[in-house]
Amino acid sequence: MIAPTEKKPEEVPPASPDAEEEADDMEEDGAPEAQGAAAGEGKKKKKKKKSKKKKLEQTEPPTIGLSKLFPDGKYPEGELQEYKDDNAYRTTSEEKRYLEKLAMEDPETTYNHIRRASEVHRQVRSYARKVIKPGMRMIDIANIIEDGTRALVEENGLECGVGFPTGLSLNHCAAHYDPNPGDTLVLGEKDVLKVDIGVHVNGRICDSAFTLNFNPTYDPLIEAVKAATDTGIREAGIDVRLGELAGYIQETMESYEVEVNGKMIPVKPIENLSGHSINPYQIHGGKSVLLVKNDDQTKMEEGEYFAIETFGSTGRGKVIEQGECSHYARVVDAPHVPLRLNSAKSLLKSINKNFGTLPWCRRYLERAGESKYLLALNHLVAQGIVQAYPPLCDVRGSMTAQFEHTILLRPTRKEVVSRGEDY
Repeated sequence: MIAPTEKKPEEVPPASPDAEEEADDMEEDGAPEAQGAAAGEGKKKKKKKKSKKKKLEQTEPPTIGLSKLFPDGKYPEGELQEYKDDNAYRTTSEEKRYLEKLAMEDPETTYNHIRRASEVHRQVRSYARKVIKPGMRMIDIANIIEDGTRALVEENGLECGVGFPTGLSLNHCAAHYDPNPGDTLVLGEKDVLKVDIGVHVNGRICDSAFTLNFNPTYDPLIEAVKAATDTGIREAGIDVRLGELAGYIQETMESYEVEVNGKMIPVKPIENLSGHSINPYQIHGGKSVLLVKNDDQTKMEEGEYFAIETFGSTGRGKVIEQGECSHYARVVDAPHVPLRLNSAKSLLKSINKNFGTLPWCRRYLERAGESKYLLALNHLVAQGIVQAYPPLCDVRGSMTAQFEHTILLRPTRKEVVSRGEDY
């Protein structure tokens, strides 16, 4: 780059496009004198300028598949946190580094799947956080998020797509509300909204959630839950006991209060909700990270994926099933039961084809072409083949909040795969 001269602006003659081209030609072909000297040897060919390709950027709303934004197939690594105490050696261990290399080279265990799912999650939620406003219908919010997810992950059957129905639980409802077909519920100015989004690639599910509010009254509630989730992430690790981890989460959560109408209300962790391990194509992998200290001696293990998920409440700190069900999933080890209804057999076939053991909702059934399915669905639930997950609610009038990240316990360090600039 040429340094600017000391000429005043009016003394600098304007450069025309032709002049610029002439200058470029001189640089490429040499000075005029040199050209004249070499005239007998023939003219040099002009070099064509290579136009720089503009880097592809995501649209708003997001529509460009991630494979086009990352053509080399390498997706961003999440936030890295080192293990502590007896596991601190892992960071520099050659043996553990070799194990990670093997994992990355194996198409079944590669971290690239969860990183791709997580990058989709970050881009979709970034747009969602900009556009979600009071006055929007909940079903429209769900469609914005899920349409973006399907486009960016380049949905392809059971290979990649939505990881579970978008959770859009409001106020005292902490989890598992998703609008059913025909739902007309609208987001209000005073609502506290939990947004829980799932994305999967080859069964590796990125499960991450955040809370939005439009009334500063409940900012301390949201801060409490976000801090508790970050505490859980910081204290999690290989060989950590789940009961002790719950104690750290509880301690952080209970250090906050919310002032409502001049009254100070303590923030309570919701005692019967939890984080969980995540297995391929199975959102609840069998291990639970409760939010209140307990005697569970189960340890976290190398290679496991966990959703560190916390919920806080201004109510009683305990939820019950309440309201119309939208979330369902086929039971992983479902019993082989003879089905007497042909409609139930047909619906189960559709569930196996479209969702496998991934969770789904009634909107997804209709998207897959199903209709008049409620009798068959209820029969599958009654037979123990499908599990229903109704909304989970604290006492009416209370407010609840949620934050969640997916972490991967790699051999050398902990990777918070869903971490972003927003939370």
